[in-house]
Amino acid sequence: MNLAHRSMPGDQLRRPLPLLGFIGLFIVTVYKAANYVIAGDMNGLAYVALLFIGSAFVVAMLNSWRNGLYFFLAWLLFEDFARKYLGNDMAIYFAKDILVGVVYLSFFIAYRRKQATSFRPPFLVPLLLFVWFGVLQVFNPASTSLIFGVLGLKLFFCYVPLLFVGYALLNSEEQLRRFFFVNIVLVLIIASLGIAQSILGHTFLNPERPAEEIRELSTNYRVSPVSGLLSYRPTSVFVSTGRFGNFMLVSLLLVVGFLGYLLLRHRKGRHLAFVALALVSSAIVLGAARGVLLWGAGSVLVFAVAFVWGAPWRQREVIRVFRTVQRAALGISLGLGLLFFAFPEALLSRVAFYTETLSPGGASQLQTRSWDYPLSNFLGAFGYERWPYGYGIGTLSLGTQYVSRIFHVKPPTIGVESGFGTIVLEMGVGGLLLWFVMGFAILFAAWRVVKKLRGSVWFPLAFVIFWYAGLLLFPMTFTGMQPYQDFVLNAYLWLLLGILFRLPTLAVSAQFTAAAQPPRHIPWMR
Repeated sequence: MNLAHRSMPGDQLRRPLPLLGFIGLFIVTVYKAANYVIAGDMNGLAYVALLFIGSAFVVAMLNSWRNGLYFFLAWLLFEDFARKYLGNDMAIYFAKDILVGVVYLSFFIAYRRKQATSFRPPFLVPLLLFVWFGVLQVFNPASTSLIFGVLGLKLFFCYVPLLFVGYALLNSEEQLRRFFFVNIVLVLIIASLGIAQSILGHTFLNPERPAEEIRELSTNYRVSPVSGLLSYRPTSVFVSTGRFGNFMLVSLLLVVGFLGYLLLRHRKGRHLAFVALALVSSAIVLGAARGVLLWGAGSVLVFAVAFVWGAPWRQREVIRVFRTVQRAALGISLGLGLLFFAFPEALLSRVAFYTETLSPGGASQLQTRSWDYPLSNFLGAFGYERWPYGYGIGTLSLGTQYVSRIFHVKPPTIGVESGFGTIVLEMGVGGLLLWFVMGFAILFAAWRVVKKLRGSVWFPLAFVIFWYAGLLLFPMTFTGMQPYQDFVLNAYLWLLLGILFRLPTLAVSAQFTAAAQPPRHIPWMR
């Protein structure tokens, strides 16, 4: 009683102000919402609801940066859903930047109070060199507006601090499991909605009259060149099919890596992970995106080999790896099989599109889209007169159309589709060189961690993070700048890299070990 009594004055000093502020915000929100309901303004009502939810998120983030990170990820994935129903309002688009800023602030406060740990990334010098060069490019004399420079800095570097947040996030195995389970739940929701939309068409999960800037993105259909079958490219909760496909690719990597970890640990959660794997695989097939399908299929094959190589052979855990590969293949086949029996037309139209455009000969575009077209665009960047110096960071990045519309400025040049070519035109050949130095430094440091964790329960997670970083920084960026500048893929890149460098210092918890002890005999060899 005395201890409780002594703690009350401190609590009263710390808690009343946030509580009073929240009550005041609630009263104002209810008042505004009532006015919008009376006036029949549903858009205004939606804005009030978003403002209230966002304000609640901010309060929660300041109280706990770990919970704040999960709130940020949830908003990051569902922001587009609000944006496309509210006329593509740019105020909603920039809300995530405010939320991540609050996460950074809350994390910094916790770090100063010694409630969070940090580290020095092995690739810090190459990273800072690239950041320094990017800041210089804001003032490139060929840039038509400093706003383009601010946009470029945001797209390239806004989520880099998540590297330190991801490292500090995992202070126990329980926190690791929590992170991946939260993400799997989000993945299940988004993948399920995407599958439903691919079957029902563009009228599902899209407003009746989308904003002009995103109308084409939400009504995108593929036509098989031989059979003429139509395949709708779903967007799910996002504004574009490209963002949905890219997120499904990231989801596939997360699910496979976490499934490999679960196989070596406690059984709890495996069924949920297998269901997620089946749904994500089905969503990728129904997405009618050839690049995502090929990257996903190739990644799964690489994982199968890598997991066998990195399994703890001394404890005979490799047997469980073989079983996981077998069950994963069975889960994917089962998901596609159920899809075929339930919605054969939806599946067969996608199969026709893939086979008719990827099979050798005929209308195949495999060679053209995977190498010829990106290479010609990359080389085309050197046809511009300022390729040695560039036109300034952000001048050819995602979102330049909004800068042009709002600030009435035009980018200095048209540009190319290749990501490496875009870097050359924005920051010159020096920028591309620093990109390679930074990228290879990241991969070399990540690979050292992967080798160190070979034979441990953390290896599946370490390898998929290493693989994702290499995939995004080089081949995917070579084909286009959109994947790296996609805020979802970019945020997960830096966050997962932080988690990767934390894994070697993460203690294995006895809580999740009991059901994962290796057998002393091998039952299936009898």
